[in-house]
Amino acid sequence: MATEFTPFPPLAQLAADLAAGRTTSRQLVETALERIADPAGQGAVAFMHVDADSARAAADAHDRLRAAGTVLSPLAGIPVSVKDLFDIEGQVTRAGSRALAGAAPATADALVVARLKRAGAVIVGRTNMSEFAFSGLGLNPHYGHPLSPWRRDVKGDERISGGSSSGAGVSVADGMAAVALGTDTGGSIRIPAALCGLTGFKPTAARIPRQGGVPLSTTLDSFGPIGVTVACCALVDRMLAGLEPRIPAARPLEGVRLGVLNHYVTDGVEPAVAEAIDAALKHLEAAGAIVSEVRFAPLDRLPAINRFGFSSIEAYAWHRPLLEKHREEYDPRVRVRILKGQPASAADYLDLVAERHAMLDAARALWQRFDAIVAPTVPVVPPRLAELIHDDDAFGRTNALILRNPSAFNFLDACALSLPCHARGSAPVGLMLAGEPYGDDALLGVGRAVEAVLNTIR
Repeated sequence: MATEFTPFPPLAQLAADLAAGRTTSRQLVETALERIADPAGQGAVAFMHVDADSARAAADAHDRLRAAGTVLSPLAGIPVSVKDLFDIEGQVTRAGSRALAGAAPATADALVVARLKRAGAVIVGRTNMSEFAFSGLGLNPHYGHPLSPWRRDVKGDERISGGSSSGAGVSVADGMAAVALGTDTGGSIRIPAALCGLTGFKPTAARIPRQGGVPLSTTLDSFGPIGVTVACCALVDRMLAGLEPRIPAARPLEGVRLGVLNHYVTDGVEPAVAEAIDAALKHLEAAGAIVSEVRFAPLDRLPAINRFGFSSIEAYAWHRPLLEKHREEYDPRVRVRILKGQPASAADYLDLVAERHAMLDAARALWQRFDAIVAPTVPVVPPRLAELIHDDDAFGRTNALILRNPSAFNFLDACALSLPCHARGSAPVGLMLAGEPYGDDALLGVGRAVEAVLNTIR
């Protein structure tokens, strides 16, 4: 019989169990480490590095603090995973690549990692990812391909976990961490959340400091959490932003205005995704939400606007010296996307900036009209791994399709949630809610109410 891996309970439940003495930090960490080490699980491919000794020592320290009456935060003593893109003092930040394997260890923690540690998070290890975060599929030819929990035990029908924060999603789905720190430049938090049946939050990019991470796009990169509930993501988000760990209250759905995009994000939607989204919207409407279809015509111009795109141009600028020395060590599928930015001129870049500003201006009317915009996080259920490993054309088509919806909201500088909306046991489907720039707490409040309705149908 296959080993069954399930997520940890929500952070609030873990904190309550710790407070009541029903568990200890050491017990939680040992559970996480056992699951990572289990040969029947995904630990060997989901993690690039495991901090077993330091995690145990940190857990013991938090148990001693708790016994003395000191609890640093609701996250204190709880196991957390960190994407391999972030600096952790004394460790090499490979960003999922062999090209950085020989780099010097980091001399300091990334600021977001430092904030998690100050809150008492126990870092259990670094998670696998698409090389340099430059793919939405989560495949990594150097370190392996983390798999979605769905159909993982069906040999020959294994499904991808989504990327680029692939190991982050799997670490939470399989209970190897209670919450994961990931990044989102074009959907890299929301995609694995959707394909692994989890909740992921992409904050407004500038809210979270980005010091100490390998950049993909300095314009679009966002740092945020993958967890099992909106409240889990909200708690971690506020810690990352340096704010008090206060979870926004759920906003009553009565009168909440939800705008459902009826074009662009709906192209190529698979029936299972469409049915799950439609069912969710019917229940939200019955709960009092005002659900309206909306067309935001500027989205149709995105493919032309992103002829080069911020990610390719800004990644090429950062990667030039590394490519000169380690070109052949890159995943060819990543290298070609970085090199797409090479021929872009300064005028091309300035045109792109101007186009984005124009679209942000146009979107103001959208945010005034609706409390949240709704779309499928991705238009398909988790694709088969076997169909993508060796077929570059299939990889390229699938990657573009899976990135399309979430990346539109990175371009709009929005905050966005992905919530599971499928029936339990069926293919995972993510419902995306997007809110205006810096409307993060308001969106999380709506998200908590939406989640409560979705839980009744799941």
